[in-house]
Amino acid sequence: MEKNEILVVYGVHPAEMAGKIAEEARLAELIGDKKKRIGLKPNLVVARPAEEGATTHPEIAAGLIDYLQKNGFTNIVILEGSWVGDNTQDAFRNCGYAELARQKKVELIDTQLDKAKPYDCKGMKIEICDSARAVEFMINLPVMKGHCQTLLTCALKNNKGIIPDREKRRFHSLGLHKPIAHLNTAVRNDFILVDGICGDLDFEEGGNPVPAGRIFAARDPVLCDAWAAEQMGYAVSEIPYIGLAEKLGLGVGDPKKAAVRELNQPGGAAKVGKAAQPGGKVRELAQYVEEAEACSACYAALIFALSRMDRNELARLKGKIAIGQGFRGKKGVLGVGRCTQGFTASCPGCPPSGAEVLGFLREQMN
Repeated sequence: MEKNEILVVYGVHPAEMAGKIAEEARLAELIGDKKKRIGLKPNLVVARPAEEGATTHPEIAAGLIDYLQKNGFTNIVILEGSWVGDNTQDAFRNCGYAELARQKKVELIDTQLDKAKPYDCKGMKIEICDSARAVEFMINLPVMKGHCQTLLTCALKNNKGIIPDREKRRFHSLGLHKPIAHLNTAVRNDFILVDGICGDLDFEEGGNPVPAGRIFAARDPVLCDAWAAEQMGYAVSEIPYIGLAEKLGLGVGDPKKAAVRELNQPGGAAKVGKAAQPGGKVRELAQYVEEAEACSACYAALIFALSRMDRNELARLKGKIAIGQGFRGKKGVLGVGRCTQGFTASCPGCPPSGAEVLGFLREQMN
């Protein structure tokens, strides 16, 4: 897998999807030495199951561990620290990681209980947990979801879980964006596998999952987050830590420079384990949509775009927006996705990004 690539796989079975991406990325070759200590860093910010949109599906970690063990890697740890005020041990249990570690015989490390030392992160001193510094190949497993302060949380921000709670508090006092960027100058992002199955619409604690039925891999954490921002309908400039990280030399911040490689085509609505149940905000936005057999990734792009529009903009929409395979070969006024290409106005893409849908809808209103 090249540094500028983003590999995308769609589906409803996260373990199989993770294994497929690992094979295609030739992850074993990227790691190299079989004796390396490999860390898996999920997002377990709270003790809530993944279908609520806040935490990484344990099946993704399971698929990766199966791949790694099959390829002769045995020195594997899962490490994470929940946000201040929540208990990582509860998250390990409630999110399925305690059982996963038992079954796969891998070590679980609670970074809330770990020692830490300060490091020079390109001009900013930041404490980092010893367990994270001991890892020789880090696999970052963030959730692509919204955040109440930074708008987006994905690869770069996920590394807040490997600093002590006192540093997490300090990050908030500093405004999050600058310390997030500087932190990533001293931590590893060797391989990133993003859980885009049903990340939350706009809140890191979950409650409004948007089923999208995909995961994607990257090696450049800045490019990863820039591309994720676009999928959620944001301009990169709206997420300051992405630009700051690029200036610090951590990667490329222009999503147009990503070489996106889809390993399969989007399918029907994603139902993973206990199917994600959209919260009130997502249901409210759905009133503007006429859906017929829509693929999850395409539908998610439309929901993300609608969430970026204010009430005045939403009120100006004339009629419902058609989306889904049920509109193939049919005529209509306003549609999203390749399946509505026969409509008077249709946003192309299979699937389009949230940013593309947002731009299209605003263009139609004007």
